[in-house]
Amino acid sequence: MTLRYGSFATFLIVCPTSFFLGIIFSLFPYDYPILWSTSPTDSTAYDSLETHLRLLHASPPLIPRILHIVIFLGLAGLIMKLWKPSESNMLFDGASLVLYACGITVYVANIVKGLRLASGGVYGAELANAPDEVGQILGREDSLKVLSASNTILALVLVGVLVLQAGQWYAERKDAQEDESFAAVKGEGKGKGATKKKAN
Repeated sequence: MTLRYGSFATFLIVCPTSFFLGIIFSLFPYDYPILWSTSPTDSTAYDSLETHLRLLHASPPLIPRILHIVIFLGLAGLIMKLWKPSESNMLFDGASLVLYACGITVYVANIVKGLRLASGGVYGAELANAPDEVGQILGREDSLKVLSASNTILALVLVGVLVLQAGQWYAERKDAQEDESFAAVKGEGKGKGATKKKAN
């Protein structure tokens, strides 16, 4: 029963995490020319990214609701695994929960804000409420670069969650194999002892 419970909770963690990585991968063609290309970034790259972000932000309400439900499922899976924590849970699942929380923070603080800015089309000095704020607010290109960098950070965080879950599975598998081999050796020892007593 414990194995089934743990497997279901792991399923709730791995599936949403992989889902989010797929979304971020679909944004990579837009982020690559802005962040990773060695050639100078053309203005059309910023235009394409901004157009795509506006499309995402203008999607029907059902789309963000599904996204937030999937976020909640991943969080629920981590909480389920930490409900009755063991040493393995505290190490791997605790670290996974921290990374998952960091991912949610990046999503709320940077990505959602960036989507709103791109949808409004207002950047830099146009957002300033006072003359002192003019030089402190990022312009269009820098704002889009921050959003692309946030996608990369979020991808690394999610990969970290998957690596921790895979590490936990491997550690538990090795422990189970060691327990089985120890039990087999112990059983053989008892069998030999019983055989010697009968012989005597």
